[in-house]
Amino acid sequence: MRSAVTETSSPEETAALAAELAGSLRPGDVVLVSGDLGAGKSTFVRGALRALGVTGPVTSPTFTVSRRYHAEGRDLSHLDLYRLGDMAAEDPSLLDDEVGGDRIAFVEWPEVGENWAAEHGRVVARVRLDHAGGDRRVVVVERL
Repeated sequence: MRSAVTETSSPEETAALAAELAGSLRPGDVVLVSGDLGAGKSTFVRGALRALGVTGPVTSPTFTVSRRYHAEGRDLSHLDLYRLGDMAAEDPSLLDDEVGGDRIAFVEWPEVGENWAAEHGRVVARVRLDHAGGDRRVVVVERL
């Protein structure tokens, strides 16, 4: 396990940090992204998806729970489990196709479904974003 702590001073720097991580991802990998509301989770995921070749709009799937992308021959998923509250109360099979197999997945609010994500994919990193005032963020990337 390796951890790196970085302070970013803009959304662009946060996205660039995500792009660095994206370069090491392979099909079946899962990245868990946590932090308070507005901490930059979707900015981080957007940076990773751009690095993986997504050119269209990348928005938080808060209300849809998941969004799928296809870029450069890869299937990608962006999940936001915030609204679920508890995976035990949901039918997890509705999301099974979003994680694992040949898909690279990013899961926001993983506290809700970390065990579920680990059962379906290979969790390779945990990312934590914290507010540090203004546009500054402290980003901890733990590679597993």
